[in-house]
Amino acid sequence: MSDGEAPLPHDPLDARQFEIVVRRLADALAYGQESSPFLGAGIEYVQSRLYQPGDPVKFIDWRVTGRTGRFHVKEYEAPRQMPVYLLVDTSASMRVGMCAPGKYAWAVRIAGGLALAAVEHMNPVGLMGVGESGLHHTPSLSRGSILQWLHQLRHEKSGGATALGRRVRELIPRVEQRCLFLVISDLHDPDAIPAIKLMAQDHDCAVIHLEDPAERGALKAGIFQGVEAETGRSFTAHGRTRFRSTGDSGKLARAGISYLHLPIDEPVVPRLRHFLKNRSR
Repeated sequence: MSDGEAPLPHDPLDARQFEIVVRRLADALAYGQESSPFLGAGIEYVQSRLYQPGDPVKFIDWRVTGRTGRFHVKEYEAPRQMPVYLLVDTSASMRVGMCAPGKYAWAVRIAGGLALAAVEHMNPVGLMGVGESGLHHTPSLSRGSILQWLHQLRHEKSGGATALGRRVRELIPRVEQRCLFLVISDLHDPDAIPAIKLMAQDHDCAVIHLEDPAERGALKAGIFQGVEAETGRSFTAHGRTRFRSTGDSGKLARAGISYLHLPIDEPVVPRLRHFLKNRSR
């Protein structure tokens, strides 16, 4: 991916700018979240022992070394790894809205920030596109691979109906180890919540629901004719028409699923950090 890559229609950033934004977002989300079930507990100190040739210098326990006069190194328990699956909605409705960057651009950026933050805490990360895309990468700890996946996700072609519910149901029997599934979507699929509730029976689940202001009846217009982005069906609406049902938060909470409603016309990062902080409690 070259640094001179032209910006995408849904995202004003080129490849280099995108990677900078994602890394900064990862740092912002990782700071102070060491105990978060999403970011992982990392590697915990167990004891110190005498230094042996070949031990990494960075693990030297300077306090014990100073007290005993002999070099000691810290020993840590094996990291507790919880794989993280990021399910990103790539359907047509994610590319439609009033804001720039739009829902899809934010979805990819958030997925990137969360992925790099999780890897930093030794949680392998997998990625799946849950539109009509066949994009699917199994969990990895390679930052280079994850950045390649993100660029691939950025260049996914728009169009098609959401397949969130179907893709979730297909994935459930293929994952043997308990994972955190984190869904990033505008939740336009009627089968999304039933499928996510099914997934939550055996896995930790969280949902980040992206919303453009046009979806909550903020168009301030008279009667108008529109076309549904995913099906191509025409419809008539007015400026206060809401384009999705309410009550998602309650439905998910009753199933023990963390839920974040994230309007993209308001500050995104503080809400996301607060969401992760609450999960850590």
